[in-house]
Amino acid sequence: MGEMMIEEKQKKFLTVAPFQCAWSKDLKFKEAGRGCVAFDAFAHNDVTLVFRENVGSQHYHYKRDNSPHYTVILGSHRNRRLKIEVDGKTVVDAEGIGLCCSSSFQSYWICIYDGWISIGNGRYPFQNLLFQWLDSNPNCSVQYVGLSSWDKHVGYRNVNVLPLPQNHMLLWKQVDFVEHGGEDGDEELEDEQMEYEKWGLENYLENWELSDVIFVVGDEERPVPAHNVILQASGSFPSSLSDEDVIELKDVAYPILRALLQFIYTGRTQISESQLVSLRALSLRFEVVLLAKQCEETLDRFKLNKKLFGSGKNVELLCPNSRPHCSSTFPVGLPVNVQKLKKFQSDGDYSDTSIFIEGFGLVARPHKVILSLWSFPFAKMFTNGMSESSSSEVYLSDVSPDAFKIMLNFMYGGEIGLEDTAEFGNLLLQLLLLADKFGVALLYQECCKILLECLSEDSVCPILLAVSSIPSCKLIEETCERKFAMHFDYCTTANLDFISLDETTFSSIIQHQDLTVTSEERVLNAILMWCIGATELYGWEKVDELVASSSPDLIFQDRLQSLNNLLSFVRFPLLPSHMLEKLGQSNLCKHIHMFYYLVKEAIDYVEFGPARAKIDQNIRFQHRRSSYKELQYICDGDRNGVLYYAGTSYGEHQWVNPVLAKRITIAASSPTSRHTDPKALASRTYQGTSFAGPRMENGRKCSWWMIDIGEDHQLMCNYYTLRQDGSRAFLRFWNLQGSLDGMNWTNLRIHENEQTMCKPGQFASWSINGPNSLLPFRFFRVVLTGPTAGASSDPWNLCICFLELYGFFR
Repeated sequence: MGEMMIEEKQKKFLTVAPFQCAWSKDLKFKEAGRGCVAFDAFAHNDVTLVFRENVGSQHYHYKRDNSPHYTVILGSHRNRRLKIEVDGKTVVDAEGIGLCCSSSFQSYWICIYDGWISIGNGRYPFQNLLFQWLDSNPNCSVQYVGLSSWDKHVGYRNVNVLPLPQNHMLLWKQVDFVEHGGEDGDEELEDEQMEYEKWGLENYLENWELSDVIFVVGDEERPVPAHNVILQASGSFPSSLSDEDVIELKDVAYPILRALLQFIYTGRTQISESQLVSLRALSLRFEVVLLAKQCEETLDRFKLNKKLFGSGKNVELLCPNSRPHCSSTFPVGLPVNVQKLKKFQSDGDYSDTSIFIEGFGLVARPHKVILSLWSFPFAKMFTNGMSESSSSEVYLSDVSPDAFKIMLNFMYGGEIGLEDTAEFGNLLLQLLLLADKFGVALLYQECCKILLECLSEDSVCPILLAVSSIPSCKLIEETCERKFAMHFDYCTTANLDFISLDETTFSSIIQHQDLTVTSEERVLNAILMWCIGATELYGWEKVDELVASSSPDLIFQDRLQSLNNLLSFVRFPLLPSHMLEKLGQSNLCKHIHMFYYLVKEAIDYVEFGPARAKIDQNIRFQHRRSSYKELQYICDGDRNGVLYYAGTSYGEHQWVNPVLAKRITIAASSPTSRHTDPKALASRTYQGTSFAGPRMENGRKCSWWMIDIGEDHQLMCNYYTLRQDGSRAFLRFWNLQGSLDGMNWTNLRIHENEQTMCKPGQFASWSINGPNSLLPFRFFRVVLTGPTAGASSDPWNLCICFLELYGFFR
């Protein structure tokens, strides 16, 4: 799994050339008008993202787009401005915001929520917000994301479209600290937990909790508690590495020490002008370099301009780049030397606890205050009277030693030390679960981010199996389910990992609005394999054989009821009629009532059509549109049909005759000749004489033109166009048919004494209605079922010089 995830991660890199745009069906909002895209970009300027209702082409450019869309340009005007355009018109032109980095990849995120566009940088959405703008006339249809550029190449990687939770402004706040040892519904614990989200090192300032060093200050010998590891990582304080140190400072006033400790624990402090010299002296004494420097700079400014400090107010001293501290930024913004902190971790210096893992032994000798800063469960463990409060030893079970060491490294250094090894994927999952168990929010978020970046069709099932029961992993679970649904064929045939999914997860995938599948038979096969707990890959016919020699109770066991529940999600009416006939005679129909009912309903629908309007509204009778590209009929001779699309190499190149390009194959009932030329039927040039001559089939005379769109493609045809050649042999009796194998044919439209064609060279088009318009076929043919009218030669010549098909294409 690790190798697969690494390989997928490497594939994510993409370079977009100037004036081009990259589109993918995966880059799609889960809900129209609402979604967030996170990505890394490498560019000199003009990182351009386009948001449209539909996918554009590779050569798409937003300046030539007449359809509604949003365009966000980072680093516009040679990397000087941020621009937002609506339908090609500039609505935002802000200077110096969201600029690009040409020396390395930089992380950005863009969120759209009902016209509210938010832009930020960094790895986590809704953090580091740069700009927001509200569209007074919002476009709530945008769904697809295009990665574009202007006049220079742009590199993209780690591009992910993320769903928005109900409270979209808290996307990464979905961390529920579970398994903390309290009973479910413990309101007091929940209140403490909410308060802990605001916890930081400042909460340990002069706090006796977990302290292991005491300052004795002034003549009054006032005791002030502190924490050795924090002091030693910030400066150089006297220490004997004993259980409890005492540092006597009888020559120091309490306010001076208070200011020193406040600077160390919070990154800022205030002190009166008269005490600056004393604070500088104490800072130099204990080598708190950053504070001593701040004092010196303030004193120098005071010497230059005494009016600055003549008001008698306190002077504020700030650690460089500091900001109000919270646990998620430790030790950023504090005068803590991270290298010293990490050395204390590795050497065990000033440690006040030892962590043992069942089956492994001693794994680390960390510091209680550091663990408590990051983890609410550890904080409670060390302070609420549990055995760990008084003991220096902690024993853990069901914990991966390797993952625990990585979590500790993150607590001390703020980085995940995961190497690209074969165990990368498994270790990342273990780390995610560990971060969730101990409530290390930022580590959990980082693991989520990496998992989403590495998510592939091969890794989606193992990840789902690991996170589906964890409430705080809902975002990952939903993203995995969507990935699985969009690659359903692969995920249910490449391996059998999906058999181990629980019913709720598997049912959610089957019902997913983005379920992409080549045929309903694949859905039926996957459900039957899941319900039987299959150990090998097979189809419904194999299960049917098992039912013939046993009983459903024995075959499906405890998943028999699940089978009845899941079968209702199979859209049986979309199956070919010949397959429905086989299913109707199967043992599954004979022995499983729900199976019989659904198959009979589908057969009745195919034979008699919808008897009531509400049947058409039932989802079982509706095509899964996300499986296919819609090629919609606009007018006779347009460029929207299958043959034209195939001639462009499916949107990649300029059009050439698809027969010459070998994208499709056209055959006739008579041998190829001067006037029976397969290329003519796909040509955009009018042919005066073009016909397929008659042949005998099953003792009957018939003529036909047949199109094979290729073994990798299928079409659900809902419209087609014909063009009469220059003759007066007008069609009156013919059928349009579809087939999966080129031998068994299904009538899509029957024409009996059709009078539409009445002029040489005339176009005519007809819709395909009813259940058969929902069936996918590879082969199509126009077959003459009766003589033509007005023929001057053989009335069984099928005289057409153009054929085009429309519908849902895969």
